[in-house]
Amino acid sequence: MADDHAGYVLGAVGNARAQTPGMDRLAAEGTRFAAHHCNSPVCTPSRQSLFTGQMPHMSGVTQLRTALATSKPTLARQLKQAGYVTAVFGKMHFNRPGEPGLHGFDLCQTEDVMQKRWSAEVRPEALPEGVKTKRLPWRPFQTPAAEWLNAACLPFPRLDAQMKGTFIARQAEQFLEANRDRPFALWASFHEPHSPFDFPIDDRSAFDPAGFDNYAPGGEDAWQVPLIFRELSPAEKRGIAAAYYTAVRFLDRNIGRVLAQLKRLDLDRDTLVVYTADHGYMLGQHGRFEKHCGYDPALRVPLVLRLPGRIRAGVVREFTEHVDLAPTILELLGLRRLPVEHGRALLPYLEGRKPKTVRSHVVSEYLENEEVFVRDLRWKYIYCSGKRKREDGYVTADPTPGRYERLFDLKTDPGEFIDVAAKYPAEVRRMRGLALERFRQTHPEASAEPRGSDITDSLDFYVKPRDNAQPAEPAR
Repeated sequence: MADDHAGYVLGAVGNARAQTPGMDRLAAEGTRFAAHHCNSPVCTPSRQSLFTGQMPHMSGVTQLRTALATSKPTLARQLKQAGYVTAVFGKMHFNRPGEPGLHGFDLCQTEDVMQKRWSAEVRPEALPEGVKTKRLPWRPFQTPAAEWLNAACLPFPRLDAQMKGTFIARQAEQFLEANRDRPFALWASFHEPHSPFDFPIDDRSAFDPAGFDNYAPGGEDAWQVPLIFRELSPAEKRGIAAAYYTAVRFLDRNIGRVLAQLKRLDLDRDTLVVYTADHGYMLGQHGRFEKHCGYDPALRVPLVLRLPGRIRAGVVREFTEHVDLAPTILELLGLRRLPVEHGRALLPYLEGRKPKTVRSHVVSEYLENEEVFVRDLRWKYIYCSGKRKREDGYVTADPTPGRYERLFDLKTDPGEFIDVAAKYPAEVRRMRGLALERFRQTHPEASAEPRGSDITDSLDFYVKPRDNAQPAEPAR
C-alpha cells in the first residue's frame, strides 16, 4: 500500500513519464482495475474504510486524527482468525501506538514503531560532496508550502540503503523469510509518495522539473483554491511535480524488492498480492497540490491483484470502490466475510467474467468539509453544505460559502472545469438521490434522518462528521 499515489502516475496506465517498472510488471501479471476509486480523499478515513469494508461514516472514522475503535471488525482480524500470521510494517494511520494484537495484527509495527526502529538501527553515512539536500525538519502549514511540497526537488539527506522506505521493505523481506512455511498476511505500507516527497540521493537526477507542464486552472477555480497554494510560482509547481514523480520511482523500487523476495523464496506462485493506495493526489489540477476534494485525480487510485493460476491477467474498466477490496480478498481466499460489508466482491472480474451487476457509479465523501461526491460514466456531482469551516489547513478565501452543488459533464469537460448544474437540473436531482441512497443504506444514524424535509436538508444531516472514536495521537 502506498500513501497519496494517484492512479494516473503509473506506467501501466499509459503515463510514459512515470518510472514504475515494478508496478507495471505486477499489473501485467494480474488484474488491474482502471476505474478504482477511494471512498474518502484523505488518509485515515480512506484507510479505515478499506480495512473495515465500511463507508467512512460507518467505520466511525471520517477525520484525519480519529482513531479506529478497537472493537471494529477488520480484514486483519478475519485473516488472523482463519489461521494466518498477520503483520504490518509501515503507515496505517491507526492514530494510536502500534502494539501486538492491535486490530488483528500479531506483529504491529506501524509508523510510530518504524520511526523509532529506523532512527535507532539505521545510521546515516557520509554524503557525497557537493550534493544539495532538503532542509529538515519540515512542518506542513508552518514552513512555506514550496518547502514542505519539495518544490526544489531536493533529495532526503540519505542514500537509498538508509532510507526509511527501504527499511520498511527490508522488514517485509525478513518477515517473508521467517514465515515462508506458514500462512501469512502481510501489509507492507509505504509512506511514499506523500509530501514532502522524499527520495534518496541516488534518485536526485531522475526527473528534470523543466520537463513538466503546469496545469492551467479553470475560469471557475479561483474561489476554491486553498490560500496556501496561491503564491507558488510556475517553476515551483513544476518542481513539486518532479519531486512527486521521483518519490513514486523510489516507492516502485521498494515494492519491487518485496516482490523479488517472494520470487526468491518460491512464494510468488501461491501468494495473493494486492497493490493499492489510500487515495489519489492533485499535482496542480484546479490549482491544488493535495487530495482533500472531489476531483477525479484525488479519488482515482491504483488497484492490482495477482495470484497466478487464479487471477487472470487483464484490465477491468468498470467502476470499483475501496469498500470492495475486503470482501474480494476474503471470498478469493475462501474465508468468512466481515459482519458488515458495504462493498461487493470482485471475484468474477478476477476470473475473467462479468458480474451479474456492475457499479453504475461510485460514491466518496469528505466530511471534514461536509462534502459528498458521486461519479458515473458521464457526470460528476459535488455536494457541500458550505457550513463548516474546514480544519485541515486548506482554507479558501471563502471558508463558509453556504450550500452549493456542482455538476460536471465529463463527456465534454473531462477536466471538471465548467459547472453545469443550472443547465441540467434533472441530472442534479438524480445524483442527489444516488448520494442519499448510499447514506440511507450505510449510515448508522439513518433512522434519525429528518423525514419530510428537503433532500438537501437530508444530505446536510448525513455529511456532518460525528466520529464515534475519540481523536488520539495526531497523525504525522
